[in-house]
Amino acid sequence: MAARPTSRSFSRAELSAGCAQGACLVLTGRRLYDLSAFVRLHPGGQQVLLERAGTDVSAALDGPPHRHSANARRWLQQYYLGELEADGEAEQPLFIATEPEFKRINWKEKELVDWGKPLVWQVGHLREKYDEWVHQPVDRPIRLFQSNLLEYLSRATWHVVCIFWLPVVFFLSQHCYTTLAQGKTQLFASFTSAYAIPVHKYCFPLLFILGIFTWSLVEYIIHRFLFHMNPPANNYYLITLHFLVHGQHHKSPFDHTRLVFPPVPASLLFFPFYFLAQVVVPGELGLSILSGGIVGYIIYDMMHYYLHYGSPKEGTYLYGLKTYHIKHHFEHQKAGFGISSRFWDRPFHTLIPEENKKSD
Repeated sequence: MAARPTSRSFSRAELSAGCAQGACLVLTGRRLYDLSAFVRLHPGGQQVLLERAGTDVSAALDGPPHRHSANARRWLQQYYLGELEADGEAEQPLFIATEPEFKRINWKEKELVDWGKPLVWQVGHLREKYDEWVHQPVDRPIRLFQSNLLEYLSRATWHVVCIFWLPVVFFLSQHCYTTLAQGKTQLFASFTSAYAIPVHKYCFPLLFILGIFTWSLVEYIIHRFLFHMNPPANNYYLITLHFLVHGQHHKSPFDHTRLVFPPVPASLLFFPFYFLAQVVVPGELGLSILSGGIVGYIIYDMMHYYLHYGSPKEGTYLYGLKTYHIKHHFEHQKAGFGISSRFWDRPFHTLIPEENKKSD
């Protein structure tokens, strides 16, 4: 359980003054929270919280439109400010709220790890406690390594992905298209010349689109079977590996430098995919599919970043994906593995329960 933070009492006048100054202050009973830092990240949209500023949100937590999960309620406690004075309590000069006073209190729960030190070598010692701990999200940055260089290489912002990978896509695409344009590329030519099929340059867009579609399946498989592997409680190294590749993101889902795959480790995975493409479909045909697959990966990373930090309009496709993905983080970690699309969750029966009900 979390330790109660040091708090103070607030009058209703202070609550009103804080809201008037733009803070998003809400209540559950007499407990006061400042959600100002979380407003734009709220999966239900900013307006939902802003409309409730200054009010008691206890009923809203229980729904409709949905009952908030235990993780969502635990998340709320990070923004705790103090207690609202009961009507008629001791009168005192009203405090006019200022931004520093309504800034979120950095309270500290009884932690299983030392947040003041790099986490990567600590999490393996959690053993049987790791799975529950890593799926209880917090709103705080994560430091993985003591080395500043390794720490730098483990982080990335969304635009770095585009800067790094788009030139690779352009190079591969130009090479494949110009090679196919020479008219010498044939399908099945490596097996037998009798049944070889010439491939025209106009086939490149179809191969490119096939690569994007193929990535959507690869995305699902990696997310479900690698990122959400269940490391044995007695295996320090598998727990550490899981935390490196995905556990860190579930522990701190709004750390903006850990929402996309850093280019250096991603480039190490590029070569296995390169050789796999050459084995399955040799030559420029495989590279054409690979170039489309890289675009699919870029779309996936950009989409993932937006689902955490964007504010899509209610009722849109992206709004549905955002709420779907946040449910995966806070309540349904063993379902909802599609990120850029829910397409593969349907045939593999991993739609989150609410989505199954809607589709019946």
